[in-house]
Amino acid sequence: MLNIYYGEKLRLQLQSPGHYSPLEAFYEDKRAILPPGGDCIVTACPASAWGAAINHSMHPEMKITHPAGCMSQFIRFFGEQIMVLWKLALLRRRILIFSPPPWVWSVTGSTAAVAWQTSPSLGALENELSYVACTTEKIFEEKKDLYDVYVDNQNVKTYRDGLKPLLRLSTADREKYRKLTEQRQMLLYSQEENGDCVSSEEDLFILFFLEQNNRIFQTLSEVAGSPDPTLTQESVRAMGLDPHGDRLFLLHLLEIYGYDTLLVSEQLCCS
Repeated sequence: MLNIYYGEKLRLQLQSPGHYSPLEAFYEDKRAILPPGGDCIVTACPASAWGAAINHSMHPEMKITHPAGCMSQFIRFFGEQIMVLWKLALLRRRILIFSPPPWVWSVTGSTAAVAWQTSPSLGALENELSYVACTTEKIFEEKKDLYDVYVDNQNVKTYRDGLKPLLRLSTADREKYRKLTEQRQMLLYSQEENGDCVSSEEDLFILFFLEQNNRIFQTLSEVAGSPDPTLTQESVRAMGLDPHGDRLFLLHLLEIYGYDTLLVSEQLCCS
């Protein structure tokens, strides 16, 4: 069960924030199963079509020809929205992505438990408490009880009123995306000027989100173990979050990961 195996690896990593040796060893062990060079092709409408998409006359498409090694294209396609999807995945929400053929993929089980398949079946989704799945069947959009969030191209939406505020970008989201973009530009410059062939966009993006996750859970663990286990605006900022814009996300996070011993400052309870 590949999905259970990956989920266990993630669980162990979250229990040891700041220690990446087991994760690095796992990556080195599994990288051989990726396509040569980590190739991944994601095609979209040409640049001229993006302007038309703004006028709703046509929409860009994301077509993944192989699921492995595609994070860089995935991030470039969704832009700032990747921060919303990251937080929803961290909250173990059921995320259903509509994607045209030839390849679709799914992530099922715990937060990052991976199981590749050609198409998720209706029964498979019904039995999952948390997943990120891709489907070629547009009819799945009508099965609103099967998912929490539906993604069609860059349109991320939910029919659940309690989740709608989570789809809005916070100030911290935009700042993180700005930093991620700057890091990518610096990497591309280094590759062009210095011939740096060691680092890749894929590695950059994976490390970026690993660090964001570690920052959140390490801060939560430190606050939980302190004499005054209260989350303040300062501790929330230390997690890289917006005390007001990410308040709902934070409350969901505390509930899902069992940080029920933490107290929340009154400053975070009021907008």
